[in-house]
Amino acid sequence: MNRNVFMQLEQMVRLHNTCRKLHALCHTNARIKWRLVQCPPLAVCVAHLCPPSWQTDTFISVALSQYRCLSSKEGKSFKKHKLSPIKPKQEKQEVEIWNNMTVGDLARAMNKDTEHVYEALLHTDLDLEALEEKSVLSEKWIKEAIKKSGMKFKYAKIKEEKVRENKDAVKRVPADPAVLIPRPPVITIMGHVDHGKTTLLDQLRKTQVAAMEAGGITQHIGAFNVQLPSGERITFLDTPGHAAFSAIRERGANVTDIVILVVAAEDGVMKQTVESIQHAKNAKVPIILAINKCDKPEASPEKVKKELLSHDIVCEEYGGEIQAIHISALKGHNLQALTEATVTLAEMLELKADPTGLVEGTVVECRTDKGKGPVTTAIVQRGTLKKGAVLVAGKTWAKVRLMFDENNKALSQAGPSTPVEIVGWKDLPSAGDEILEVETEQRAREVVDWRKYVEEQEKIIGDMEVIEAKQKEHRDAYKKNLETFSNLNWRQRKSAMYKANKQLMATRPGEKSESETPMFPLIIKGDVDGSVEAILSIIDTYDAEDQCELDLVHFGVGDISENDIALAETFKGYVYGFNVNSNKAVQQLAAKKEVTVKLHKVIYHLVEDLREELSKQLPPVIEENIKGEASVLATFDVTVGKKKVQVAGCRVQKGILDKKVKCKVIRNRKMIWEGYLTSLKHLKDDVQTVKTGVECGLSLDKDIDVKIGDEVLCVEEKEVQQKISWDPGF
Repeated sequence: MNRNVFMQLEQMVRLHNTCRKLHALCHTNARIKWRLVQCPPLAVCVAHLCPPSWQTDTFISVALSQYRCLSSKEGKSFKKHKLSPIKPKQEKQEVEIWNNMTVGDLARAMNKDTEHVYEALLHTDLDLEALEEKSVLSEKWIKEAIKKSGMKFKYAKIKEEKVRENKDAVKRVPADPAVLIPRPPVITIMGHVDHGKTTLLDQLRKTQVAAMEAGGITQHIGAFNVQLPSGERITFLDTPGHAAFSAIRERGANVTDIVILVVAAEDGVMKQTVESIQHAKNAKVPIILAINKCDKPEASPEKVKKELLSHDIVCEEYGGEIQAIHISALKGHNLQALTEATVTLAEMLELKADPTGLVEGTVVECRTDKGKGPVTTAIVQRGTLKKGAVLVAGKTWAKVRLMFDENNKALSQAGPSTPVEIVGWKDLPSAGDEILEVETEQRAREVVDWRKYVEEQEKIIGDMEVIEAKQKEHRDAYKKNLETFSNLNWRQRKSAMYKANKQLMATRPGEKSESETPMFPLIIKGDVDGSVEAILSIIDTYDAEDQCELDLVHFGVGDISENDIALAETFKGYVYGFNVNSNKAVQQLAAKKEVTVKLHKVIYHLVEDLREELSKQLPPVIEENIKGEASVLATFDVTVGKKKVQVAGCRVQKGILDKKVKCKVIRNRKMIWEGYLTSLKHLKDDVQTVKTGVECGLSLDKDIDVKIGDEVLCVEEKEVQQKISWDPGF
């Protein structure tokens, strides 16, 4: 067997599939198998080309020895040919997944960046525009991204989380009637703005609160303890009547026993009067009607009573149960009758409370004091509040350090129906929060932690619902989009989808272009929680996003600080303060950073200022003012050099034609030309203006076929600042 034979055999091997036959041969004879593995080319040749009679152990031995000799003659050292090792199957990277996985979580689990996740989900019906790093992905899209990345998933080992025990604090069971004692009534004064609520309270307290209020209107909820001449004590809540303070009025109605509805005799029933009636009805508390300003000549108490009938307020004169007292708060007329009616109604209600055990109450208002820190005004409803008590309200807690009455006089304890200022809160609670006393500080921390946990869980559930709704909306849009490709062949469909996806990739979250709509970043600071709440409720009515986007960057209680200025500088925003101050250092920093700070004492002044600033963000519009009108009576051509120019003979019908001002040609109520006049003549003289009733000839700066009957308008343009369309309702 010479060299040529081997070359032919090797060539034949390349031309035929021999693996299957060699495998069969090896299974037939074990010795042949051992021989063949020493020389794979020879073994393959024998298996495929040699007849069965040759396929013996002797033949294989001879062929193998000749093959070795041939190799040694050529100076090659023969080496046993080893089979190439079988490459192990490459294992796919495993990615641990779990529920509520965000885009960022998935990217980190895959050792990739977030852009990789976006690309993996590109050709799916998931809305990539709404996807952010903190967006939660459903299990379907997590698996899809992993699959498209050439990886495999495995579920993370679920840690057996024990169901958290409810650690919340709750009210005590109703007290034994035997331990109940009479308590002062809590009375809320409600009504429309400027109807005399605070003046009435001033007369009862012998104070001058109304004179000290900005703009002469109440902008906070006030809690006062008043001792009447007869000796009875009553707790009054004075609520704002301005439209912006609806939430404060509602809160006042919910903690009261009786509502005194103040209506001005000359104004009658107004918008906030109706709202106050509704709050009282929702809280299911009785109403006493106080018709104020009856000393004025234009006063009409009977008209007020009739107007109230349409709101189910039926006075005793008309067969109802509601007492109506005619008063003059300013002059103090008939206030004795009002207090007697109030005391009588309170006795009929048999108001009692339990002065023992853990304290229960309600936050009426809260603010930040420079020396005292977070301070709340509260009404104690059960138990007796003392120094050192540990209280929980909302998601914060307090150890009572100090207590004050409305006159800033220190108190050692406060019983039921007592308004009290509490100092010692870790953070500011929200107005309207329920106050509960707990045994220890550790217990207070447990309650706060539990409430924060519940809030987080509710937020997660809410976010998932929003995500699912958004995904469903996008899937429906995706399916509808696919239907538009149904009449295309696969090549056309693929091309169209590629173009659509390319456009989608151009607006991925990381690469979004800036919006052309102007932006107004806003920071709000107020003196008390109720004021901030009122301003935020007004901002919630903002509906001019198509003109200017209003971005509420931050809000809080307290004076304007350097942090507020730094935040405003970062976002290029404006700082608005309501009943707060900014010290000299803050003012200097604001001037240095070119940050606008606006301070207001009256809420509707603040809102009006905000509307003006929003309007300034809008681009000016061009307003046209028609300066003159002329009608075309005839047309003729004149030669100017070698060019013929059309001249229109006109008569000015109204105003004046001015050569320097832009003109328009109107035909059948449609504009066919806009530009400037190249010439304006009266008789043979060039003129700058032509007055009403005068005939003239004019030519245009463009070749337009002017016809008899066309109108020429002289239009003066000027830029006018746009006004924001947002109307806060007052």
